[in-house]
Amino acid sequence: MKEIVLAGGCFWGVEEYFSRIPGVIKTKVGYANGSKIDPTYEEVCTGATNHAEAVFIEYDEYTLSLEKLLDSYWQIIDPTVMNRQGNDKGTQYRTGIYHIDKSDVQIIQDSLASEQNRYDDPIVTETTLLQSFFDAEEYHQRYLKKNPHGYCHIKLN
Repeated sequence: MKEIVLAGGCFWGVEEYFSRIPGVIKTKVGYANGSKIDPTYEEVCTGATNHAEAVFIEYDEYTLSLEKLLDSYWQIIDPTVMNRQGNDKGTQYRTGIYHIDKSDVQIIQDSLASEQNRYDDPIVTETTLLQSFFDAEEYHQRYLKKNPHGYCHIKLN
């Protein structure tokens, strides 16, 4: 199994979206690449920890390639907007692709370059090594499965 972490605004919808893709084995929401160890949701929302709301994705690379996974990712975000997706604003809502496996770097760079061709404005999505990931509180995990009418900036149907 391969692993990657993707940030695309509010993590509830991002997790639900990816959990529906064949080849995705496991998802969990959390806080990526910030400065505080094991932050709370309230701390992340202040912007002081510099974490991104993100989704840890485990996938079967023989069923779902990283290229296809990233193609799906680009469909649900506006990569030209800094620190905002949908109605959510703040540094925790930035977009990001955080790799764990160094062999994924070229695939990520190629995907970003291809996606850039669709936009006049520059893509501001972070692409970097995953430095840290802390699981979000349990009530955030699979939130939209537990609360199907909850807010989501992503069209899931």
